[in-house]
Amino acid sequence: MNVPDKSPLLVVENVTKRFPGVTALNKICLSLAQGEVLALIGENGAGKSTLMKILAGVQTPDEGSIHVRDRRIKLDSVQAAQANGIALIHQELNLSGNLSVADNIFLGREPLRYGLIDKKKIRDDAQSLLTLLDLNVSPETIVDTLSIGQQQLVEIARALSVNAQVLIMDEPTSSLSQHETERLMEVVKDLRSRDVSVIYISHRLGEVKELADRVTVFRDGENAGDLVGDEINHSRMVQLMVGRDISQFYVRSPHDAGDTALEVNGLQTAANPGCRLDFTVRAREIVGIAGLVGAGRTELFEVLFGVQPAIAGAVSVSGQQIALRSPFDAIRSGIALVPEDRKQQGIILEMTVRTNIGLAGLRQHRKKAGFLNAAQEANDAAVMINRLKIKTPNPHQMAKYLSGGNQQKVVLGKWLAIAPKVLLLDEPTRGIDVGAKQEIYALMDELAKKGVAILFISSEMEEILGMSDRTLVMHEGQISGELMRDELSEEAVMQLATGNVAPASS
Repeated sequence: MNVPDKSPLLVVENVTKRFPGVTALNKICLSLAQGEVLALIGENGAGKSTLMKILAGVQTPDEGSIHVRDRRIKLDSVQAAQANGIALIHQELNLSGNLSVADNIFLGREPLRYGLIDKKKIRDDAQSLLTLLDLNVSPETIVDTLSIGQQQLVEIARALSVNAQVLIMDEPTSSLSQHETERLMEVVKDLRSRDVSVIYISHRLGEVKELADRVTVFRDGENAGDLVGDEINHSRMVQLMVGRDISQFYVRSPHDAGDTALEVNGLQTAANPGCRLDFTVRAREIVGIAGLVGAGRTELFEVLFGVQPAIAGAVSVSGQQIALRSPFDAIRSGIALVPEDRKQQGIILEMTVRTNIGLAGLRQHRKKAGFLNAAQEANDAAVMINRLKIKTPNPHQMAKYLSGGNQQKVVLGKWLAIAPKVLLLDEPTRGIDVGAKQEIYALMDELAKKGVAILFISSEMEEILGMSDRTLVMHEGQISGELMRDELSEEAVMQLATGNVAPASS
């Protein structure tokens, strides 16, 4: 892939941004050519989001300058950014679900005719944008009825409706299925062919390698380097991001599996009532669950953790059959769940690190008459902050101010404080940087060594192949096959994930 031979459309020179007690950006430089896909990567806290907010007019820099087409500009509002052809598509979509697609695209900028909103023009212009993006839905469709992938394209249509020349995409595929991800990547390539420039922020380095003409790497608020052409490979990107060479990214050592920790017999979930699930997970074992979106993996975890009732079947922990009427039953039996959506289900953002870590042990550690055991809570928080290397100024820091990787560590710490026998991890590294990913892989390996049975869901094929002692593959609510470590390959997993009854022979 060649870098477009064109003069820069956008240039950032020596931009510095300070917040109380921290320098988020220190003399950052960046350039973007017309019709170029520039990937911006770095660990959480590296300064990517801060720069994007500056370019989108949400924040202003303390020092430095920004130029568009060799003209210095001042981006002191979102409107100023849009007037200069810059639009930001947030990771968390910013659409009004009760309005139509057309209304969302032109919300706040509705064209008028004779002093009234020109609904026909809105509909016609929206249809033109949807056709451009090959999104086959009516402009009158209510946004809430669309998939996440379709909503992402509506966001892009809205950006294009303000004649954006620079599209900033922040983790655009973090919530998309594989099919939706592939579709979005085709849209990005099409936009490039139309001379639209894209700044693409992603922790998924495979996407970066496929899409990017050039890669700019941030580390600790500073430029760490640029990569182009054949330099854009996994090892070089990781090395620049973390400042060191990671020779073994997936931290996994051999474990002799112990006794059966979790046994599932004939389990049927409400999501897939016609499918029986049978499997076991042993102590000191890491078992992956692979499958396409909609295969029923998260629904299985919700039943195992008592969030949803099972229709039929039995679940046993350490040989004892348990009744799962609520999450409390699961916790009492030694099952812990780190959910896919940590902000909605795993952590309370308005509470402190210490309080969050103490939540799972409230019943177990309470004093007589039900009073909070503050000393135990403080001790657990101190131990977990140290053990998991949680980057926080103190245990009283609000969780919302932590990076995504450190929030995930807090969720893990909450459960490790009560020493579970079975740990369920649903997409444990989604939305976190490469350094934090490696730390979580090392933690999984450490826990398995100490006798914890780990069952984890991942949509990242490399993660499944890198961390699993064996893998269960699900398809349409049932387990379509099991692969031992020496049988694992991307082809074998995908054969089973798409419904083939046996993996392809190697």
